[in-house]
Amino acid sequence: MSEPLLSIKGVSAFYGSIAALKGIDVEVMPGEIVTIIGANGAGKSTLMMTICGNPQAREGSITFEDRDITHLPTHEIMRMKIAQSPEGRRIFPRMTVFENLQMGAATAQGGSFEEDLAKVFKLFPILEQRRSQRGGTLSGGEQQMLAIGRALMSRPRLLLLDEPSLGLAPLVVRQIFSAIRDLNQREKLTIFLVEQNAFHALKLAHRGYVMVNGRIAMQGTGKELLEKPEVRSAYLEGGR
Repeated sequence: MSEPLLSIKGVSAFYGSIAALKGIDVEVMPGEIVTIIGANGAGKSTLMMTICGNPQAREGSITFEDRDITHLPTHEIMRMKIAQSPEGRRIFPRMTVFENLQMGAATAQGGSFEEDLAKVFKLFPILEQRRSQRGGTLSGGEQQMLAIGRALMSRPRLLLLDEPSLGLAPLVVRQIFSAIRDLNQREKLTIFLVEQNAFHALKLAHRGYVMVNGRIAMQGTGKELLEKPEVRSAYLEGGR
């Protein structure tokens, strides 16, 4: 069996004296989509930020490609073939779509910009139509596509997606999740997904973890978790 691409062991993280993560164990294998679901405030986004070094884990270890990244500064972690599309998108609103994508390519090695740009435009054709438009004038869904596209321009081995469906219309949510599935199946990209929309996330993911109050409460394949009555009643809007 291959080694995990990302391994999180016994990780605790704090904001001041408040424990946000309490002994988290999570593994992401190469080529997988793994999702973390949970209610607001469960610690999902904190886990994503802790992988990126802000806040740093106070206990436990985080390894990526067998290298301990637990105490590395954020800028070093982001040079290691890890890319993040953060919660709230955080694109550069005054820059054009094209300039945002250029920023994403800043850490990519090799002269692959045009090829990578073509892949992003194939995945999200609307971005090609909007390439000279300022990021801040895009719709919410287009901004989310841009945030994912910008992350892809760095040629990551691991893509971290934090709440990609947040605040988007159902049709756009389906487009975003379809693009995530494409990236995993066509490009063999490993994806770690934090998501409040448990139904879409578990349908998409190979494996999932349920987080409650900073701890992992359950884990299993996406299908297993979708079928668990306690998951259905807590996260799937009355067991849809």
